[in-house]
Amino acid sequence: MLDFIKIELIDILDIFLVAILIYQAYKLIRGTAALNIFTGIIVFYFIWLVVKALRMELLSAILGQVMGVGVLALIILFQQEIRRFFLRMGTRYMDSSHKLRLVNIFLGAQGKSISGEALNEITQACRRMSESKTGALIVLAKSSSLEFVIESGDRLDAKISRRLIENIFFKNAPMHDGAMVISSDKIMAARCTLPITENPHLPAKYGMRHRAAAGISEHSDANVIVVSEETGQISFVSNGEIKAVNSIAELRLAIEASYKNRV
Repeated sequence: MLDFIKIELIDILDIFLVAILIYQAYKLIRGTAALNIFTGIIVFYFIWLVVKALRMELLSAILGQVMGVGVLALIILFQQEIRRFFLRMGTRYMDSSHKLRLVNIFLGAQGKSISGEALNEITQACRRMSESKTGALIVLAKSSSLEFVIESGDRLDAKISRRLIENIFFKNAPMHDGAMVISSDKIMAARCTLPITENPHLPAKYGMRHRAAAGISEHSDANVIVVSEETGQISFVSNGEIKAVNSIAELRLAIEASYKNRV
């Protein structure tokens, strides 16, 4: 009699996988206009269910026709988010030689870490560059392979130091244009080219540095530090979201939290 509430292991696995999929979808559209569209679609779906339950045949038929093309409509409306989702999946589970690693799929990609000493050097360099209004673009690698970014610039493989960071971004230095990539306590490369975000909802006040920072954070799980050349404002960029940082302590906390959160 109670067979309808019988739950098996495969049901728990099914619910778990659906929850992960919904969470990843939410992370992609969080903070964007797509979230409002997604909410509207959910509301529309529940209205359709209510209309069907009330047996309002004409309205149910009309809404049913709309729902019939729902998959195609979702692809059109969320094409940028869907592209970003598959791109991030690919970069997350590829190693530096561009080969798919099955162990990464089942156990999760191995994330990079950063030492307290390196973190201190980065934040102090950002503080000094903010004070002098020196523009900077620093990519902090995590799980995703950024080899395609590193190859676009000048490979350094140097120990992190505030003086080196400041010298690289000094406006008359030969490598000040472009981004710096930091991975596993090393400055891997400088003068790197980053993909520009295609997000049309990014405020017009943001220039190319911020748009490039948003772009690489959309294409990978990397986070980015941006120092504005015009205002000296420091920003921390993650998942395409740009957040102003008001102190070096706040920047340090944001970086530490980003390395702890690798979901």
